[in-house]
Amino acid sequence: MDIKHLHKEGHSIKAITRLSGHSRNTVRRVLRQQTKPAFQKPTRASLLDEFKPYVTKRYQECALSSVRLFAEIKPMGYRGSLATLRRFTHTLQAEQRAQSKLTVRYETPPGEQAQADWTYGGRFADQWGKLVSVYAFVIVLSFSRMLYVEFTRSMKLPTLLRCHKHAFAFFGGWTKTILYDNMKQVRLSREQLHPQFVDFANHYGFTVKTHQPYRPRTKGKVERSVDYVKDNFLNGRSFADFSDLNAQALHWLNHTANVRLHATTKEQPVVLFAREELTKVSAIVPYEVGQRVPRQAGWDATVRFDRSRYSIPPEHAGKPVFVEAFTEKIIIRCGDLIIAEHQRASQPDSAIIKPEHAAALWQLSLQKPVPAVPNWQLSFSDAVAVTPLAAYEQTAEVTP
Repeated sequence: MDIKHLHKEGHSIKAITRLSGHSRNTVRRVLRQQTKPAFQKPTRASLLDEFKPYVTKRYQECALSSVRLFAEIKPMGYRGSLATLRRFTHTLQAEQRAQSKLTVRYETPPGEQAQADWTYGGRFADQWGKLVSVYAFVIVLSFSRMLYVEFTRSMKLPTLLRCHKHAFAFFGGWTKTILYDNMKQVRLSREQLHPQFVDFANHYGFTVKTHQPYRPRTKGKVERSVDYVKDNFLNGRSFADFSDLNAQALHWLNHTANVRLHATTKEQPVVLFAREELTKVSAIVPYEVGQRVPRQAGWDATVRFDRSRYSIPPEHAGKPVFVEAFTEKIIIRCGDLIIAEHQRASQPDSAIIKPEHAAALWQLSLQKPVPAVPNWQLSFSDAVAVTPLAAYEQTAEVTP
């Protein structure tokens, strides 16, 4: 500032050099600068510098606390404070958090992938005042961002399979791969997928994929779609019942969600959907989605389900069984063995009895052993007890 002030007063570089004590090169460099030079904090050596590689390695491997790290490096010669070590480990934590958020964004080709998820919608009182939980099944085609949503009262596997079938009908097909989180309806453990869901996927010929645990950003397209459904559709609206909820959702899909200009693709989903290469619904017979419930077979060789009775072979009477209920069919299993199949009753309080089951029950009832009649015996001996007279005389002598 002094150099520039002297220059403004009209002094020459030689005079400024004499008055300020700086060299001519320094005076010239300062006069050429247009702005004030930024202050640079001088770097100072830290007592932790030589231990930073060790601390970094141990933290990345085991995420040790500052106290543990302090106890390890102190015998190695560290003479600094715990506070200094904590400031450094905080920088390591920030770097680790930043790395965990790194996500490779990629766009899938047409017909390659879809992403599906559940979301919780809250609890609401029904017409009888009972609180009912509401869930939303959301699936989005990764290429076109074409969206489907359906609201349910349950997230159980049969409901999930029915939602998939409805989504396939809405899209007119399905992609080669569908990506999920680690929901228990899809994955039982890290090593095992749910066998019935695998059977469903194999029936339609798509590959099941799940993202890594604690990495929901892997399926970011459906995560953002869930937020979009909650904000753009649910927020601020009222619905009369479940039918009205899903009817309004379908109207919203057709007139808002799938015709909007998407922020990422800069296209309408319905326009890009024309380029999707889906496996057509008509290519495969629809998968039968059944309800599986445990029951106890009665001693009349029937099983009660949905207010009707269905016959079984009489040798399974009284045993625990499973009823698999489909739209038109009832399958009864004892363990893994199918013991009976029936057409589902068209009205409640029906008895669906197969003639062979009735005949077998009748034959077994004829073979029942005759119950034993209570039987007991009493024998009387002909000998009469005779007491000697000496016994009476002895007793009389003793009596006072």
